[in-house]
Amino acid sequence: MKVAIIGAGKMGRWFTRFFLEEGDSVIVSSRSKEKLLKIRDEFGVEIADNVSAVKKADRVLICVPIENFEAVAKEIQPHIRPDQVVMDICSIKEFPVKIMHEYVKTGITLGTHPVFGPGVKSIENQNFVLTPVNDEEKRFAREFKSWLEERRANVFIMSPRKHDELMSVVLGLPHFLGLVVCDTLMNYPNFLETKKVAGASYKMLLTLAEAVASEETEFYTSLQMDLPEIEKIEGLFLEKTEEWINMVRRKNGSAFISKMELVKTKLKEVNPDYARSYEVMHRLLGTVKS
Repeated sequence: MKVAIIGAGKMGRWFTRFFLEEGDSVIVSSRSKEKLLKIRDEFGVEIADNVSAVKKADRVLICVPIENFEAVAKEIQPHIRPDQVVMDICSIKEFPVKIMHEYVKTGITLGTHPVFGPGVKSIENQNFVLTPVNDEEKRFAREFKSWLEERRANVFIMSPRKHDELMSVVLGLPHFLGLVVCDTLMNYPNFLETKKVAGASYKMLLTLAEAVASEETEFYTSLQMDLPEIEKIEGLFLEKTEEWINMVRRKNGSAFISKMELVKTKLKEVNPDYARSYEVMHRLLGTVKS
């Protein structure tokens, strides 16, 4: 099978490696000549413009930023054959799925979201979301799900809307927290000293803050602007923040204890094994205590 990967960014490179290791033939296209030459030199793959890549492929994987997605779909649309499959990997699904349906009138389209970054070594134990919307897409999604599961990925099939609602929490909220935490710490005068004496909890918080702040601004902005439930979940977070800080302001220790016990009770109801989280945190940070 020959796979056309449109986009030579971090995830485009990741999928180039992935499909090559699967024994597939790969052709890569990109607007960036520099990135194309680097990916050719590193992997020895064929490179081309978008149209030429699509014409030679059995499957097309669009790995471009969401702001460029419609232009790419419009460009390749006249060259899609009925036997081809066109997929995307955008972190938001309603918009790219709508665009693929608008422009790709032949072949099969499927919205996909690999819920991991380019730093992972394989798809084993990684989450994949597939978002088919019609019978033909659902049939292919079931086949693709089985293929991914054979490689030990965790695969979930849902509607594009459901995906975007869940990603408001899964992606939007932690990114929001990371940015606000980083902004807060950058305005704390003794920040560098805090890093020297950090414990496990602070190290995990700092890791999130620094990781989010170092990512691509356009990508994180698109998530915050476009995820459908983002204002709702972040608004709820701000309401809860106000509740907790009011107890601190009033030095109301008994109310704080009661609130914390209530949180523990609710957490235990939804996740009886929650007490292991602290141990897991230590293991992730390499600070397991004997």
